[in-house]
Amino acid sequence: MKIGLSEHFNYQKLIRFTIPTIVMMVFTSIYGVVDGLFVSNVTGSIAFAAVNLIMPYIMILGAVGFMIGTGGSALVSVQLGMKQQKRANEYFSMLMYLLMVAGLLLAMFGAVTMRPVTLLLGADENMVEYCVLYGRVSMIGLPFFILQNSFQSFMVVAEKPHMGLGVSIAAGFTNMVLDFVFVYVFRLGVIGAALATGMSQAVGALVPLVYFMRKNTSQLQFVRTKLLWRVIAKACTNGSSEMITNLSMSVVNMLYNLQLMKYAGANGVVAYGVIMYVGFIFAGTYIGYSVGSAPLVGYQYGAKNTAELQNLFKRSIKLILVASVTMTLCAEALSGILAGIFVSYDVELLAMTRNAIRLFSLSYFISGFNIYASSFFTALNNGVVSALISFLRTFVFLVAGIYIVPIFLGLNGIWLAVVFAEGLSLVISIACIVCNRRKYQYY
Repeated sequence: MKIGLSEHFNYQKLIRFTIPTIVMMVFTSIYGVVDGLFVSNVTGSIAFAAVNLIMPYIMILGAVGFMIGTGGSALVSVQLGMKQQKRANEYFSMLMYLLMVAGLLLAMFGAVTMRPVTLLLGADENMVEYCVLYGRVSMIGLPFFILQNSFQSFMVVAEKPHMGLGVSIAAGFTNMVLDFVFVYVFRLGVIGAALATGMSQAVGALVPLVYFMRKNTSQLQFVRTKLLWRVIAKACTNGSSEMITNLSMSVVNMLYNLQLMKYAGANGVVAYGVIMYVGFIFAGTYIGYSVGSAPLVGYQYGAKNTAELQNLFKRSIKLILVASVTMTLCAEALSGILAGIFVSYDVELLAMTRNAIRLFSLSYFISGFNIYASSFFTALNNGVVSALISFLRTFVFLVAGIYIVPIFLGLNGIWLAVVFAEGLSLVISIACIVCNRRKYQYY
């Protein structure tokens, strides 16, 4: 049964509406993990470390998709709440056309700059060629990656979360099958992993692109439009928190890798890579719920339905708290199994990775609330507050933690830096929610 943006939501209906996006995010994370599994177990730890070293740069180039997707979908949701269907489609179409051009330009720029960036990130002589090969081949799929990230948000606005889930599953299976074929069967190493990912991203981008280009049953469709600089600026402002999150996390990952090369060498980079792959799955739950519920918040804000806005906020906070406890306990209990999946071939590396996961996972108890708070303000079209939370959480506090906590705790301090950052961010998130309650009346 279809659930519309304008309906009243109890817990059951809210979970039913957001679960496709949650599963989509988690599944997207899982098929991203498959790359790491095949590269680590088939090609070796050096190639795995190289992929993890260059990945932040690829994510930086693709961050524009997250920005326009979240910021633009919030803007379009408000227009739908105001019953401005024609304007919503014009905004949607213009933003997606813009992303198509931006994706091609960023891919060319990335291919040209891949080698100097690899050297700047501190790759040793054994890792450089792996980094460059993986990075340049990944640029083939970058335009699709950008579109896919944006479509994930707009599919929810179009009231087609189940279709978004189906597309993600199709893309995921494409990646898994091709990883097996290219990396395991044909032994193409990092080139095969990058090709498999790029082809799966093409599936994730082209299916919704074709859907929205044709007449469909959703609230969104591609129409003729013009360049609207004011709308672009507003979408970028709204989505600045997600853009900042992705840029900051990518830069921070680079700094993590530099610190780990200093404290633990290539093994430290490998252990951190495993943490990131595992973290994508757990954080995907929080991100999926936040992305899935954001159009509801945006719609009710645009419709000036204060009662339902309060209802959504109250229920969301309670759901996030339950998820936080569950995610943390699961990560702690499964730390040994998760580490073993990636690095069971090296006893010393396995022990380091298991310990790293246990310490890092303590952050899951706090991070869900911070992720939701940032997304909530994006949905309210308050990009400034959303960006403030994201910037402090994913950059300022985390960079401080990376360099300060290890002074007292050594290598363990690097794994605990994220707990330090999430704790400080929680204070900021609560302060922003309290200070803006009268303006938006969400409680």
